[in-house]
Amino acid sequence: MANAVLLGVQWGDEGKGKIVDLLTENADAVVRFQGGHNAGHTLVIEGKKTVLHLIPSGAMREGIECLIGNGVVVDLHHLIQEIDNLQKRDITISERLMISPGCALIMPYHVVLDRIRDQARGKSAIGTTGRGIGPCYEDKIARRGLRVADLLDEQNFSGKLEQVMEYHNFMISNYYHAKPVDYRNTLETMLATREVILPMAGDVSARLNTLCQEGKSVIFEGAQGMMLDIDHGTYPYVTSSNTVAAAASVGSGIGIAQVGEVVGVIKAYTTRVGSGPFPTELVDHYGEHLASKGNEFGATTGRPRRCGWLDIVALRRAVQVCGINTLCMTKLDVLDGIDMVRLCVGYHFKGERIDLPPYGAESLEKCVPIYEELPGWNTPTAETRNYSEIPETAISYINRVAELLERPVIIISTGAGRDETIVLKNPLIDG
Repeated sequence: MANAVLLGVQWGDEGKGKIVDLLTENADAVVRFQGGHNAGHTLVIEGKKTVLHLIPSGAMREGIECLIGNGVVVDLHHLIQEIDNLQKRDITISERLMISPGCALIMPYHVVLDRIRDQARGKSAIGTTGRGIGPCYEDKIARRGLRVADLLDEQNFSGKLEQVMEYHNFMISNYYHAKPVDYRNTLETMLATREVILPMAGDVSARLNTLCQEGKSVIFEGAQGMMLDIDHGTYPYVTSSNTVAAAASVGSGIGIAQVGEVVGVIKAYTTRVGSGPFPTELVDHYGEHLASKGNEFGATTGRPRRCGWLDIVALRRAVQVCGINTLCMTKLDVLDGIDMVRLCVGYHFKGERIDLPPYGAESLEKCVPIYEELPGWNTPTAETRNYSEIPETAISYINRVAELLERPVIIISTGAGRDETIVLKNPLIDG
């Protein structure tokens, strides 16, 4: 058995959770390695919908270990709520969930800071989820953050908390002129989580290395999308962590050589939530078709997603930076019934054609897409389970994407359900 990293390689919302859940049939463990509960992974199994934010998408199969690596920032109250929601559906997760002591804790003041900062930006707002992700990563990098490990010692935790809250409350009160966060209430609510959380805290790095030594199969589950990477995305309209494949090693504590095949998950078109440049965005009837048929609303925030044609230029960057070996294409069925489909194969930028996106939002905003037009298809692909049943024009579309990116499409999703998928190659078996 082999390991694999599954990444979203657009602006998130590519359907990563479904593909991870599908592949766990042949896996032993799933590990999250970056992001926080700003990432919503939607699973539809036997008609029942489940949205996971922190718990890895292996939760829906019995016996699959679910690990939260040190690169994840954790809101403990939200995590406990997720666990409770699963238990109400008779899905026991606590006995097979392990949380790294190195996980940074999202605190109430992080949430306050996240919201008041974005409001203060006005028209330049990033459009964050307002869940405290960015401020938590800031504290981590500034070496003043609190971690799961700090909960082991109540006195140590309370002292660190008092010090960091004095700093943040000064900013909240004096710069943003907002109400400060209460220290005593924050301390009590955080200490109240220890009974639930600490029994699940464990050395994720050591466990992963043991699994690999035993020949077990591990899926490294990415959150958000590559174009939201803090270094390689459309900065500053990005998330606060590294979403690229290399983050799987750093964020889980395992050697880069052990992460296995890198699988890039793409939609058959492109979507984006929040602010930021989006060269192929559609504001016509095609965009309306994609948004309506694709039910394009954020799993975390419920915000409508902006929709556009598939952007090969942006995907080339993702293939390059992430070292992607193979591709999964989701939501092919959303393109059903469109008379023609387009692929953005290049950009016009400063009077020249470019084949890779420029760095930075300001430059990308000036790019004009160059399109290649292909025929659409009227024969529905929705719920198709056999490759031979896909119409020839849809196959031509898939093949053209693979040709342009020089990577094979190994999995095709034709619906939200687990079984509405065509697997041409399984990266955990055939990798």
